Amino acid sequence: MKVIFVAGTAGSGKSLLSSKIYEHYTRNGAFTAILNLDPGVISLPYTPDIDIRDSVDIVSLMRQYDLGPNGALMMASDLIASKIDEIQHQADDINPDYLIVDTPGQIELFAYRTSGPYFVNNFSADQKTALFLYDGVLVTTAINFISMALLATSIRLRIGLPAINVLTKTDLIADKISDILRWTTSIKALESAVSAESDGESYVLLTNILRTLNLGGFAQGLIPISNVTGDGMVNLEAALSRILNQGEEIED
Repeated sequence: MKVIFVAGTAGSGKSLLSSKIYEHYTRNGAFTAILNLDPGVISLPYTPDIDIRDSVDIVSLMRQYDLGPNGALMMASDLIASKIDEIQHQADDINPDYLIVDTPGQIELFAYRTSGPYFVNNFSADQKTALFLYDGVLVTTAINFISMALLATSIRLRIGLPAINVLTKTDLIADKISDILRWTTSIKALESAVSAESDGESYVLLTNILRTLNLGGFAQGLIPISNVTGDGMVNLEAALSRILNQGEEIED
């Protein structure tokens, strides 16, 4: 069983991309399952094979412990770790070639509380990797792009998995994609864009950040994906295969 954790900011398209990856693998003959790990989601674009909502009920937590929505989500995030044996058992019973894990919408709860990295590190699988989604609508400016890349780097450090960076919603930002991809490979191009957007103090801060990181893994290999047209899915599958299958596809 190979596990793909799909992570990103709220609204970046995690659930929709999870469904598209599922459809792509299934269409190509791989036995694939989806684990919904978001206890607060109301509707999903797929039918999960394993659903944390069967074990953790946000509304019940709010009523039982007199919590607001945010407090209940924090408590639910911690409860996920306590359900790891149960979820592992369900996944092992299904035993898919690929298990896609749709992580909670509140990335800060999943990645920065102890429970999220605990779940990632202790969930048993043959291979594991993570996708980090760059919301295409949010990263059309250089400053937002750098902010998102810093978050992606931080998340990668927290969960400790090899990561693939994915640019989502490309059908909405067709006129910006070439600029965004250029920023992933050229510090000079990114610095020039930052200079046009920021004042002197911000420019110094941002360029110092860029030069320190030197783009080493910093948004490297950003793969554009359209969940509407499916463009980029072949490139994403190839990147996943390099990590999960050493470049070889699972045979029937």
